[in-house]
Amino acid sequence: MVIRIALYSHDSVGLGHVRRNLGIAHALTRVLPDLTGEEVTGLIVSGQSAAAGFAIPAGWDWLILPGIMPGEDGYRSRRLNSGIDRVTAVRGGSVHAAMAAFGPDLFIVDRHPFGVDRELESTLRWLRASSPRTRTVLGLRDVLDRPRTARAEWKAIGGAASVRAHFDAIWAYGDPEVHDLSVSGELPPGLRPLVQHTGYLSHGRPGRGHAVTEEPFVLTTVGGGSDGFEVASAAARAALPPGRVHVVVAGPEMSDEHRRALRDSAGERTTIVRSVPDALALFRRAEAVVSMGGYNTVTELMSTRTPALIVPRRHRRKEQRIRAEMLAARGAVERMDPDEATPEALGDWFSRNAGATVDREGIDLWGLDAVGRLAADLVREARAQPEAVPYAI
Repeated sequence: MVIRIALYSHDSVGLGHVRRNLGIAHALTRVLPDLTGEEVTGLIVSGQSAAAGFAIPAGWDWLILPGIMPGEDGYRSRRLNSGIDRVTAVRGGSVHAAMAAFGPDLFIVDRHPFGVDRELESTLRWLRASSPRTRTVLGLRDVLDRPRTARAEWKAIGGAASVRAHFDAIWAYGDPEVHDLSVSGELPPGLRPLVQHTGYLSHGRPGRGHAVTEEPFVLTTVGGGSDGFEVASAAARAALPPGRVHVVVAGPEMSDEHRRALRDSAGERTTIVRSVPDALALFRRAEAVVSMGGYNTVTELMSTRTPALIVPRRHRRKEQRIRAEMLAARGAVERMDPDEATPEALGDWFSRNAGATVDREGIDLWGLDAVGRLAADLVREARAQPEAVPYAI
């Protein structure tokens, strides 16, 4: 037999959601055959066309949905000249058709239980009614947001009862000794029985070599780049430690105007690149890293011993700030407020930290192995269950 897995992420800003699912796909492909004796095949469902540029495990393929992005009054279409209702109807219909044809044993939804404007609801209802052996999982990053903001979001989708009706488990991708969203006020009490903490999805991510430079270097990365210009600009103008060059990864979503401005302001030993196929390989080789505080960047950094300075996002959600504060308190990273991240301050940080090492072994960084074990348990449970009679919802 073959285990069929589908991973969904809505992907409105940046590449964080799809990168997290991609790391999980690689881990499940590596771990599940040893635990179950079965091979793995799967679909990664993403709203980011750039996702298809990432290396994917053998036996997997992409399902790319029409893109969406935040607008003034909610989400809007990224490219289609259509209203958001039509776009989410296309997205939701595509997922529904794909899951009906693919018949996954495991359907893992990243962060947003029902997708954008409840685009996943029909799929989740169909799975409960017509594919009762399919196990559904909601995957949550370590930090959601300020409790007040998180509570409002859960209320808007129907609260704990609505989520419990459609999901069998919640995997929290963090170490509860660092931050426990089940007791912080970010999660409805009614969902706590479903929560299983995995640890951070750090160790076990694939990392290929990538030679932007063969010289010793420090690195700045700002995720997708849509809101990273200020940090990247300050870093590009920072003084460098002797004998090092500087690589600044602007991100595929940074505007052409901002990318040109970075190149114009960068020092002669600083190279600006749009994107790299494997950030982890750079993190491993860099002598020090300045980054924003997105989940995937931070968790990949924590799998290394490279010093890291986190400058969290200024606007929108507060999760990057909370994450940076919690991990800085444990000594895993340093943090700096965006207003303090001047070229002088960043140059001073590079000078003090380039070539040093950081011990992060006191934090649970083995979440990818845990995800494999949890997935194996769910698949075994489903296979042991008698075929149920489909029921209507």
